[in-house]
Amino acid sequence: MPPPGQPLGKTPVIVPIPQVQGRRSFLTIDLESTLVPTKRINEQQDMDLWQHSEAYYRFLDFIMSLNQSVINKKISDKIAVSQSIDNIVNMLERLIGIVDTIPPDTHSQRFGNTAFRTFLSHIETLDLLSDIVPPNHSKFIPELAVYLHGGFGDKTRLDYGSGHELSFTAWLNCLELLGILTTEDYPAIVLRVFVVYLKLVRKLQQVYHLEPAGSHGVWGLDDFQFLPYYWGSAQLLDHKHIKPSSITKQDIVEHFSPEYLYLGCVHQIMVCKRGPFHEHSPMLYDISGVQLWSKVNSGMLKMYVAEVLAKFPVVQHLPFGSLLPFDPAQQVNPNA
Repeated sequence: MPPPGQPLGKTPVIVPIPQVQGRRSFLTIDLESTLVPTKRINEQQDMDLWQHSEAYYRFLDFIMSLNQSVINKKISDKIAVSQSIDNIVNMLERLIGIVDTIPPDTHSQRFGNTAFRTFLSHIETLDLLSDIVPPNHSKFIPELAVYLHGGFGDKTRLDYGSGHELSFTAWLNCLELLGILTTEDYPAIVLRVFVVYLKLVRKLQQVYHLEPAGSHGVWGLDDFQFLPYYWGSAQLLDHKHIKPSSITKQDIVEHFSPEYLYLGCVHQIMVCKRGPFHEHSPMLYDISGVQLWSKVNSGMLKMYVAEVLAKFPVVQHLPFGSLLPFDPAQQVNPNA
């Protein structure tokens, strides 16, 4: 086994990250009008507009704030859990139960079972949002539904990947912009909601043999997920015993995977893939050579921006409405 920390054969792309944290409290959100999200990223030239859009800045601020909220927190830690968080968790648990009622098609192909289309079509007929969205914001339900339904996979391609994870996180961002979720909910969004979301999408991947959308193969971080590595490394930031190199020790990963998103993702890979870890997951193995979780955490943000938010094939499917507008970013100065 080669030592971790070796070059992976390609130079990483560095994408500048704008200063966005803290701008949320200076924003004025229009709660009077709503707009059903539509596709706006149609060609590579649109990427610059996206990376300077209000939606981009709002989303970055949201995921970075969530990251700060779970530093040194375990999944089992006692945290504030609001009624809104409970309602979202209950909705996701309901969807997990529905998977059991729609078995895979025995005559389907090896990858991408066609019963997944039945699952997605079925949940589109359900009222998933009335228990989450209060009556005074009910007019936003069509806008919110687009992001929610985009968070579980693609009906045509029968796949799931970081773009769908992005859509679900954008849905959570919209709930926060509406005030349905608040800053007090930030830890629970990661440690309660996202934990159940991962449980759901992993079940979808397993039951319906979903293709990984936009996977880089062995040279990617993960076939399906990304944000749990970012937030999960924050959970481990000052851990006295678990180090980045600990992910190569299967007993540690198995024991602590229920408590830490990062280790949970590594455990999922160990369960699903065969062969030596450094061969099927060379990027994660390489990252295990980093000495500090703080370096892993900052690196994960840079990688997410470069490999997800700056990639046209991923973000071209993200639609834009009134809560995540494609308009140029508002000029706010949190330090003023």
